[in-house]
Amino acid sequence: MTEQKMREKLAGVRCFVLDMDGTIYLGERLFPWTKPFLAAAEKSGRTVRFFTNNSSKNTDAYLKKLAGMGISVPRGDMLISNGVAAEYMKAHHPGARVFVLGTPLLRAELEEMGLTVVEDGADAVLVGFDTTLEYGRLAKACDLIRAGLPAYGLNPDLNCPVESGFIPDCGSIAKLIEASTGRTLTFFGKPSPLTRAYIARQTGFAEKEIAVVGDRLYTDIALADGSEMTSILVLSGESKAEDIGTMPGTPDLVVENLGSLIGLL
Repeated sequence: MTEQKMREKLAGVRCFVLDMDGTIYLGERLFPWTKPFLAAAEKSGRTVRFFTNNSSKNTDAYLKKLAGMGISVPRGDMLISNGVAAEYMKAHHPGARVFVLGTPLLRAELEEMGLTVVEDGADAVLVGFDTTLEYGRLAKACDLIRAGLPAYGLNPDLNCPVESGFIPDCGSIAKLIEASTGRTLTFFGKPSPLTRAYIARQTGFAEKEIAVVGDRLYTDIALADGSEMTSILVLSGESKAEDIGTMPGTPDLVVENLGSLIGLL
């Protein structure tokens, strides 16, 4: 695609929704082009929001991490798959007691969002990106799911990009559970249509005014498939150019990194 065509594609975009891991940073290392992109987007009159599938942390942890990297973000601009899950569970399983296979930060945030998180007497199971995974709690989640309780996954990502390469994410934990129980989990987070609707509500923009930017085809990019959202694949994280067409997710634009977009704004 020519530079002019790319400019035309971005002309109607009023809000960039940025993925985080592999898009604006890698582990604890902020990419050098992130701050220049944020400044350029603001200068162009556009809005930037952040959305991560990574359910291992809560909103406060992400805000603190960004602040430590020199990026000040209003609380309402930081969106996580945790919020999508809490909203859905309250609407479809009101009053349910939920067993959460996830980090203490995830469990605490879901409680703050209005869910009743329990260890015993659960009515449903939520599986997150549990970087504190304990075998006993994993086995318990499997027992509950095998018994027929509604079972959900916070995010379908198989791997999370870090400085050393990749570490198993929620999707990989879910594969283990599915192999043990024979049950398939229903996922929140990108690319769920629930997340697409959640982003539109939270940002206040119409789909045609939103560009989703991320490094993973089957989550970030697939989120926009079949919608009016624009999808932009950055090659700074998991997916590579040669992966396009081999898995779900068809990007409208492909760039090396966020910095490649600056000249197009």
